[in-house]
Amino acid sequence: MSDSSGEEHARADLVVAGARCLTVLDAARTEIDDGWVAVRDGLVVGTGSGAPPEAAETLDAGECLVTPGFVNAHHHLFQNLTRAFPPMTDKPLFGWLQSLYPLWSALDEEAVYVSAWVGLAELALSGCTTSTDHLYLHPRRGGDLLGAEVAAAADLGVRFHPTRGSMSLSEKDGGLPPDDVVADDDDVLVACEQAVAAHHDPEYGAMTRIAIAPCSPFTVTEELMVRSAELAELLDVRLHTHFAENVEDDEFSIKRFGCRPTDYLERTGWLTDRAWLAHCVMPDADEVRRLGTTGVSVAHCPSSNLILSSGIAPVVDLLAAGVPVGLGVDGSSSADAGSLWLEARQSMLLAKLRNGAASATARMALELATLGGAACLGRTGELGTLAPGAVGDIAVWPLVGPAFAGAIADPVEGFLRCGPVMARHTIVRGRVIVRDGALTAEGTASMLDRHRAASARIQSGDG
Repeated sequence: MSDSSGEEHARADLVVAGARCLTVLDAARTEIDDGWVAVRDGLVVGTGSGAPPEAAETLDAGECLVTPGFVNAHHHLFQNLTRAFPPMTDKPLFGWLQSLYPLWSALDEEAVYVSAWVGLAELALSGCTTSTDHLYLHPRRGGDLLGAEVAAAADLGVRFHPTRGSMSLSEKDGGLPPDDVVADDDDVLVACEQAVAAHHDPEYGAMTRIAIAPCSPFTVTEELMVRSAELAELLDVRLHTHFAENVEDDEFSIKRFGCRPTDYLERTGWLTDRAWLAHCVMPDADEVRRLGTTGVSVAHCPSSNLILSSGIAPVVDLLAAGVPVGLGVDGSSSADAGSLWLEARQSMLLAKLRNGAASATARMALELATLGGAACLGRTGELGTLAPGAVGDIAVWPLVGPAFAGAIADPVEGFLRCGPVMARHTIVRGRVIVRDGALTAEGTASMLDRHRAASARIQSGDG
């Protein structure tokens, strides 16, 4: 077979062929009619049009849009245990968190494993091939929660970037969380170093990588922010936290730290291209400029920001300033629906609302869901593209049925303006993990039963 650069290769392991449109998302933003993409040894080895090369397996993508697999840049998987929980559905961020902390303090390995499995499965069904997770809550008797969710991702076959999160500033010290879910700064840093040693794979094409992720400026000490940045530099891993999420967040920063959130990031060593920030709803114009000049990335979480009435992030302005922007579904207790397709559509609509109808397109949103997420995770050129040499992570989207009737002029615009749509096939490292709209992993019904039992226990408040 021949790839798009004309080089000869051995027979492919997998070819996805016959796409109505294949979006490569390379530097030229190539789009190929009647397109195919070939994967061998987990990597893309070619793209083209017309008759596909021979392969061990060929998937038909007729009447489909084919894109790189989506990348979820912010999540709290454990929160699907309290999804749409009625007592918490009408509160803004701070009150919402303080109401839920006592329930979440009952997390254990079983609850985290099943919530991660179910949450990652939901993402895979929406075309997501790589997800991060901000696991910031570690009850003292909970066990190895990070190890539990890493195991769930491996069992499903999805690419996973969990973060070793933390909280160290309790209510008695001026923070939000109760004492039983916070930890000493030294203990947190030891746990972060252990997590990296146990699970982080720095190699190209890695399935698992770890980042260090203090929860937020209102739940950790300033010293932990500083030392986390220093440890990430030492271990050569990425940094993640919540940032400028709403008015309360801004007010807390000014009252406690005497400065705007971006000033606080600067003085703690976080204005670096090693960091990506969740939400970024409330930066002023100068902060947007500073984020762009320092290379910090942003995970935009539109549905969560709407449900919690946090505001509309200035995505168009951030992109214009050179800030890499990805998408996050955020925790299921705020966003509730774990669909990257939905977040991509929401991002397009909100950008139009904030900046004008001509300011955002489906292609912009598609780039947020792919290239932007890859940048957040530090994997530009490796994830979020189907250029030869990238990982073989692919989403195949059907453009058929009444919802797409008449959407014949532009398959990419139709993909996000019409719908909703779930992936027909989702492929990770050349392996099909969603086939014909169904998970290929066994035991879904059993896992949902286990999840229901864990969810009932958590929501009851009995621990």
